[in-house]
Amino acid sequence: MSTRTAVRRHVGPLLRKLVTAPSVPTVPEGQMVELPGRGKTFVVDVPGPEGAPTVMLLHALGCTAYLSWYPVLAELAKHYRVITFDQRWHGRGIRSPRFSFEDCADDAVALMDVLGIDAVIPVGYSMGGAIAQLMWKQHPTRVEGLVLAATARNFQGARRERFFFPVMTVAMKPLLPVVRTRGERVHATLPELPGFDSSGSGWGLIEFRSTSAWNLPAVLEQLGRFNSRDWISGVDVPTAVIVTLKDHTIPQRRQRKLAASIPNATVVELDGGHASLVLKANVFGPALLEALSAVTTPNRAKKIG
Repeated sequence: MSTRTAVRRHVGPLLRKLVTAPSVPTVPEGQMVELPGRGKTFVVDVPGPEGAPTVMLLHALGCTAYLSWYPVLAELAKHYRVITFDQRWHGRGIRSPRFSFEDCADDAVALMDVLGIDAVIPVGYSMGGAIAQLMWKQHPTRVEGLVLAATARNFQGARRERFFFPVMTVAMKPLLPVVRTRGERVHATLPELPGFDSSGSGWGLIEFRSTSAWNLPAVLEQLGRFNSRDWISGVDVPTAVIVTLKDHTIPQRRQRKLAASIPNATVVELDGGHASLVLKANVFGPALLEALSAVTTPNRAKKIG
């Protein structure tokens, strides 16, 4: 499996059908925020109702905060304080000498510190699900619930993946200086803040291109390294797992293994594929609200879609 094939499997469905993505009139504005000792990243912070729980949305590989979450921000903000941001090496996220999921999890908590937030419910989609799991592992007192969507305990189940990811690890070591240089060039050309145009899909393609393709092999290498199988059973906060039933990128059997590994996890089934958070936003939105309800007020799971 080549790097291009791996990227296509993870973000290709979104790109191929972006012209059919849902239209929303506007999105909440964001700003660049400095995380002391770490760097700057683009942050969207929507206050929500007074006293509402805070959810932190963690986006998918090769995407950005807006690109992953724009269809559901307005509805979520009716019920929760909503925070999302560009992960490091994605969009306008933090630039750094290296990329690791552990650093991404620390970035999320550093942002909480800047915003004065004690605890959040991380909502992680695909790659973001791995980072959400690490947030609990590395900072358990800052996590009061988890929602894990279209994600898994590890990403090396198939034979082609067991071959691809180790090769990627070896190849990335000598390539890292080149990757960093090329990624910095792309980052330097970006406007300070992303634009949003509700009249068409062009903004989405621009937003996707804000993440340098040179950065993606390093991210994929970390995806191959991630494995929570030995510790995910220790999760001690209310958790919901959204299982995308027609997912060919992260098959539902892996998603169900994740759910089965977490004590008392609620399962919410969604009749859609890996890009459902955007391409089936009308279905994903209710599924996400159901999952969040299960985390904040435990109840029965149900199939949506």
